[in-house]
Amino acid sequence: MVPDQDSLTPELPNDEFHLFDTTLRDGAQREGISFSVPDKLAVARLLDEYGVGFIEGGWPGAMPKDTEFFELTQTDLKLRHAQLVAFGATRKPGIEVAADPQVAALLASQAPVVTLVAKSDVRHVEQALRTSLDENVAMVADTVAHLVSEGRRVFVDMEHFFDGYDHDPDYGVRLLVAAADAGASVGVLCDTNGGMLPSGIFRVVQDVSERSGVRLGIHCQDDTGCAVANSLAAVEAGVTHVQGTANGYGERTGNADLFAVTANLELKLGIPVLPAGNLPETVRVSHAIADIANLPPDTHQPYAGLSSFAHKAGLHASALKVSSDLYNHIDPDLVGNDMRVLVTEMAGRASVELKSAELGFDLSENASAVTRIVDRVKELEAGGWSFEAADASFELMLRDETGDHPSEPYRLESWRAQVERRSDGGVVGEATIKIMIDGERVISTAEGNGPVNALDNALRNALLPKHPDLADMKLVDYKVRILDGVEGTDAVTRVLISSTDGVDEWQTVGVHENVIEASWLALDDALKYWFTRQASI
Repeated sequence: MVPDQDSLTPELPNDEFHLFDTTLRDGAQREGISFSVPDKLAVARLLDEYGVGFIEGGWPGAMPKDTEFFELTQTDLKLRHAQLVAFGATRKPGIEVAADPQVAALLASQAPVVTLVAKSDVRHVEQALRTSLDENVAMVADTVAHLVSEGRRVFVDMEHFFDGYDHDPDYGVRLLVAAADAGASVGVLCDTNGGMLPSGIFRVVQDVSERSGVRLGIHCQDDTGCAVANSLAAVEAGVTHVQGTANGYGERTGNADLFAVTANLELKLGIPVLPAGNLPETVRVSHAIADIANLPPDTHQPYAGLSSFAHKAGLHASALKVSSDLYNHIDPDLVGNDMRVLVTEMAGRASVELKSAELGFDLSENASAVTRIVDRVKELEAGGWSFEAADASFELMLRDETGDHPSEPYRLESWRAQVERRSDGGVVGEATIKIMIDGERVISTAEGNGPVNALDNALRNALLPKHPDLADMKLVDYKVRILDGVEGTDAVTRVLISSTDGVDEWQTVGVHENVIEASWLALDDALKYWFTRQASI
């Protein structure tokens, strides 16, 4: 039965240039990723929102999870922009195509598009498939023709194409022509081992395009770190179908990053591949898929990474004050990202002014405050402090130096923390804190799963009676790093704490030779930042 393509894809993709995603098939081969069926549906919806033209959902018939996914897409997945693609193999050697159960499973998936994988390296045909070169050509042609006759659009992935080309530059071209003559829309050249460089990709694609006359696609692995560059080189050589995966997920070192490829195609090569206005969704979709994959977003990922437009050096910040495009290759807004200025020991006056403006403070007419803040940052960072990942601590310093802060919510008199290991093997922390609140001395004791947690609980217990909204604030991450001391002998501990009130998240830092004191400094900043936020509401 031919699927109702109009009901599946009310807005058909741009057929002049294909943006093809294979996160749910090739990307899922990354070590550490295991998409459930609901995960696959969620990722497909995000990719469709982004505006890719084709979403390869997996291998129905070979993978039970993928078979279930395709069954559920009939009722649980309504696509606006993308067409769903089923991946599978050609008929087996010596079998009639109509009798091959794997080919039947591709039809049963109801996907309007099918990608077939074909061996295009003569060594793989003879040694892995254990069949003749002629039979392999017939397997491709028979399967393509059968699927097309059933109303499916067919792409053919020419596996190991570039390695095969080096061994025999003619057989892959023969296979491409046979597939196209049988009705395949695109022949995809696959750098399966990921060993190519851009110059080689360009040379081979250009030669194959001229000799075959077939519409070509490209699929690159990232084993040389060149998957995105190789994909773009192939486009410049004439391909009009590019495959990638979200965030570059994939086997070994991964695949071409779909988001970097897309941004480069649109912003650098001027090739529109997404619906108008969708490119600013890049960061959102990238990070949402990372969450589903249960992997942290890559902070240094091109375009989508948190640090993609982060500037640390004072020289950069000086230029950015004149014009933001002097050190940004694009406007970060184009991909839904933000420019960030990091305040570190490398910071100059311009860095502090820009970072302060980012936080809502105008120091352009307060030269003395800028000088004090620069000197203080450099002095503290020489002792192990780091503010580039602790904006909340920097803002508190900024407010302290400019006198722009609410009254002190509490004043510490002392704290004490200890750890007890019990006979049953249990370990518990206990802390006692003495603070002044509105002139009243308050003593609070609490237990926790460690001394820091106990300190946090004791401080909250002391503050909650007068500040019940504090119950909404939670500590969500706690990182400890042991640093060398200034002299390179004493151990110095840096603690970074992430906190949230359910709406926003902020980071604070503490540094001390004693890990509990370092933790207290970061915890104290986190609480005081929360009070500062409350005062501004």
